[in-house]
Amino acid sequence: MDKIQKQALQVAKEIVVKFIEVGRISPSNFSEHFNAIHADVVASIVEQENKLAGDGALDGNGDAR
Repeated sequence: MDKIQKQALQVAKEIVVKFIEVGRISPSNFSEHFNAIHADVVASIVEQENKLAGDGALDGNGDAR
């Protein structure tokens, strides 16, 4: 698992935990919400990478210059 995937997992987990803390979701359906939130986080990362790549702001490894 690469660094970005690990960070996406961590961000998704933190979002779900915060929603549980404020009572927006229940711990009993953590996995249902986690999967949807994780997919949105990954989609946001991919979208941002594509925008940066289109601007030429990434190097050959997909990293910001």
